Amino acid sequence: MTATRATAIARPAPQTRLERVPWKIVWIALALRIAYMTLARTWHMQPWNHHFAFGYEMGRIARALATGYGFADPFRGHTGPTAWVAPLFPWILAGVFRLFGVYTALSAWAILAFDCVLNALIIVTIWEIALRCFNRHVAWWSAWIWALYPAAMQYAVKWVWEMTLTAFLFTCVLVVALRMRGVGEPGESDPPTAPGTGQWAVFAVLWALIALSDPTLTLFLPPCGIWILMGVPRGRVWPGQIAKATLAAVIFAASVAPWMVRNALVFHHFVPFRANFGAELYLGNGPDGNGLLMEYDHPFQDHAQLTLYRQMGELAYSKMRGREAMRVIEAKPGRFARLSLRRFYFFWFDVPHAANHKWIVDFGRNLNYQFTTLVGLFGLALALRRGRPAAGLFLWAFALLPLTYYFVSVSARFRHPLEPLIAILGVYLFQSAEKTWKVRWFHRLAA
Repeated sequence: MTATRATAIARPAPQTRLERVPWKIVWIALALRIAYMTLARTWHMQPWNHHFAFGYEMGRIARALATGYGFADPFRGHTGPTAWVAPLFPWILAGVFRLFGVYTALSAWAILAFDCVLNALIIVTIWEIALRCFNRHVAWWSAWIWALYPAAMQYAVKWVWEMTLTAFLFTCVLVVALRMRGVGEPGESDPPTAPGTGQWAVFAVLWALIALSDPTLTLFLPPCGIWILMGVPRGRVWPGQIAKATLAAVIFAASVAPWMVRNALVFHHFVPFRANFGAELYLGNGPDGNGLLMEYDHPFQDHAQLTLYRQMGELAYSKMRGREAMRVIEAKPGRFARLSLRRFYFFWFDVPHAANHKWIVDFGRNLNYQFTTLVGLFGLALALRRGRPAAGLFLWAFALLPLTYYFVSVSARFRHPLEPLIAILGVYLFQSAEKTWKVRWFHRLAA
């Protein structure tokens, strides 16, 4: 490959302007999701266990908020204040309950419709990420795949939980980071323009919302901020950028501080975002654990554990279970290492499933899951090899977002924030492979 050809592959072609988002794809995606959710009656929540399946712990907390008990009661009955989950989605769901009733069919339809809107809007962020880092063809196919691919919409149309909200916010912060770094900017200057104070403020607020939705993703915050700073040209603007980044850190801290202060006042301890880490660590690594969450020993299923949770209080209960988990881990570190490797495998290559599924269904789900993982990882490797813009940033996302789950617990839904990137990188891989195939086919004919 010539040096000119390699340079052309490594850098996007100059643009006079970014192409507009193809909103027809967004509207088609939204219509498809709303139609499926409505006609398939996924909004018809089962009433077992007093509607616990309607949002699980988040639904219970939203009910408490909507009925005047505050941020409390994640399980059955009134068990007191909680920080079992991050607050953003329960607050949103509580607003829906206030408008349309607690655990009503209309509330179920409204919150799922909200998720459908966010899931469809991810196409907007996918479009810009792919256009800035690759090209129009990658952006076009990635947008259509997200619009029509059933696995991309599965959580939005039937799960009352935070996955869709978190994925949307995460792709938004990636777009902001690319803009701040000047990746793919029309008439891109060299050196690039330094990001302004407003951009740093938006960056901070988005990260605060992510932290209040799923704080696990904040492992990626420092590399993301450093990556932006590394793109700023050295010289007179550098001290100013450090000051703006510091201001962004202050805005982030100020945005999440009310939740931390509330937790300190309620629990009389520092609880940054969630109070359930010890309990989750035990449920993933207890004596009978197999790498997945031992739901049968969870307070929402086991009456004895719920009684203990109520008697001890949430923070003491979680710390107690955390100590039990550490005793098990310290006694058998090799077993913990094996469970962690098993969770690594589950995160990327398997879908934990119910025992009553037909084997053909499980085979299809696993094949699809493994295929998307492989094309996403190979696409990332190809982007790194060719020096595509932001490939290093994407590598940090792939490395850090799953890290906590390897050691605690794992589920297919935990991968959802990465799936827009997996779609983009998979399309990039196939587009690149298609070009390679054409070149080889031409050479064979010529020979």
